[in-house]
Amino acid sequence: MDFVGKRGWFFVTSLLVIAPGIVFLIIAPGLKPGIDFTGGSAVTLEFQDDVTQTPLREELADLGYPDATIQKLESNTFFIRTKELSGAAKESMIASLESTLSPSGVLELSFYLVSPVVASETVLNAVYAVLAAAVGIFFYVWWAFRNVPSPFRYGLAAIAALVHDAVIVIGIFAILGVVADIEVGTMFLIAILTVIGYSVNDTIVVFDRIRENVLTYPNRELAEVVNLSISETIGRSLNTSLTLLFTLMAMILFGGATIREFLLVLLVGVVAGTYSSIGLASQLLVSWEYGDLRRILGRRSSEAAATA
Repeated sequence: MDFVGKRGWFFVTSLLVIAPGIVFLIIAPGLKPGIDFTGGSAVTLEFQDDVTQTPLREELADLGYPDATIQKLESNTFFIRTKELSGAAKESMIASLESTLSPSGVLELSFYLVSPVVASETVLNAVYAVLAAAVGIFFYVWWAFRNVPSPFRYGLAAIAALVHDAVIVIGIFAILGVVADIEVGTMFLIAILTVIGYSVNDTIVVFDRIRENVLTYPNRELAEVVNLSISETIGRSLNTSLTLLFTLMAMILFGGATIREFLLVLLVGVVAGTYSSIGLASQLLVSWEYGDLRRILGRRSSEAAATA
């Protein structure tokens, strides 16, 4: 199959997937931050009587917490996020909920507090971690492919692929934040780093085969070598990704709510990473080799000059 000949369609597909997420990041605005980023309190309560979200939300509004976020975990068990609570305020809130909604009792399962200072430090450290990972990956790939022509191109292509995957994940969660009210927290950052690692791993599998074939067939065109390399690795990539996807879907369906955000990010990231290793990273090498961008810009300059 001529993968390289369809690289324009691959690039257009990536753009069409990324564009809606970027639009939502701009106009929404951005991701919907959870308590880990904004600061506040989170408490998990188990009611002994039957309770639904609507009366619980109304009661919290009457108590002075109209902006509280409520997530139902199991039957009569709710995860509540709200503004920063002192110990006395938390006890008062639980006592009020018990007297009005569950006279049989309310059991506090967990409680934690995140200050805005800690939240801002978490975001900053996450940015540093992603930048450090990207720089390390670039130099490692550059060094590992030093035996082929223009090894730095492989490093930049790998970075472009992981940025592509990260942007897709972030964009989709920006959309889900508006449509499905899904928040992002520290588990989201951990999952993004995991997606970056998976993306690079899948890309390196294809790049390593390209390196072997470049050295084995030095007289072949790069486009032909890339097509051959993708054909030789696509079965392995798809089998690995499908196995992981089935596992992730099973964990999403039967696992707990606490890791669902992490699993959703991985689910999207695995699909994006498998696609980018074939449809983006490898195609960027060919486009760079043949000067596609330079040729397109040159054509537009000629058309503009002719029009003038």
